[in-house]
Amino acid sequence: MPRLSSLPARVKIVEVGPRDGLQNEKAMVATDTKVELIHRLCDAGLSVIEATAFVSPKWVPQMADASDVMACISRKPGVTYPVLAPNLKGLESAIEAGATEVAVFGAASESFSQKNINCSIAESLDRFRPVVAAARDANIAVRGYVSCVLGCPYEGEIAPQKVADVAKALFDMGAYEISLGDTIGTGTPGKAQAMIDATAKHVDIEKLAAHFHDTYGQALANLLAVLQMGVATIDSSVAGLGGCPYAKGASGNVATEDVVYMLNGLGIETGIDLEKLAETGSWIAGKIGRQSGSKANLALAAKRDTVGA
Repeated sequence: MPRLSSLPARVKIVEVGPRDGLQNEKAMVATDTKVELIHRLCDAGLSVIEATAFVSPKWVPQMADASDVMACISRKPGVTYPVLAPNLKGLESAIEAGATEVAVFGAASESFSQKNINCSIAESLDRFRPVVAAARDANIAVRGYVSCVLGCPYEGEIAPQKVADVAKALFDMGAYEISLGDTIGTGTPGKAQAMIDATAKHVDIEKLAAHFHDTYGQALANLLAVLQMGVATIDSSVAGLGGCPYAKGASGNVATEDVVYMLNGLGIETGIDLEKLAETGSWIAGKIGRQSGSKANLALAAKRDTVGA
């Protein structure tokens, strides 16, 4: 078993709050709020911020202002603003909006693929190939997502080899990095390591990212487990925003504040200012009328209140 001494010296955090965190909010979030969120995250030191999604507004109305968001953000040197673009129409719109990186979204579960994007895994990969090819022709980087890597709301446990097969297909078609998503948050550390072990046989571990939800309170434990194996990219969402609409009771992504607090404690560099990040988490939670899903955020806020009293 790897020891803590084998942890990476630096971890790249991919902030998914503005897209994955907000896309399923029922009340419409103002474009100005989305833009300010991205700016605040930049100021806190995030270097990769998933900005929006170029998808059908019929299915994801919250992302109908994707072009406006991209037009209004002040782009900071050294920061990338990837967007979801799952088809050629979305890619075309993303390119027109000035995107330099896009993402496509597959699944390791046949049932989830059918429910989420109305096609089989194989059909989804066939759909993505021309998108990835066109993006690369336009010098647009492509990231691949795989959902349900540690469990599916319809099928239960997912075999690690199924995850590896989808990840390999996305990597082989040209995705530079593969984000592995525990969409319903049912994974545990041993299962997370088994999944990474199977996938790393086909995709270099340096090209893998962990995208874990915290439904059962296991996200940080799972992240530590895969960090010990060499994973050095983590997807997270400020204030723990987001969730899976197809999984009843599934909580959101692991909170960026909680991840940064853990990494700071391990001596791992992120380049992120935790205080500014926590303030941003409190701000966006207030804007959408909910409490932050970050325990570190709540603790830091209580500490500030105590000191200020």
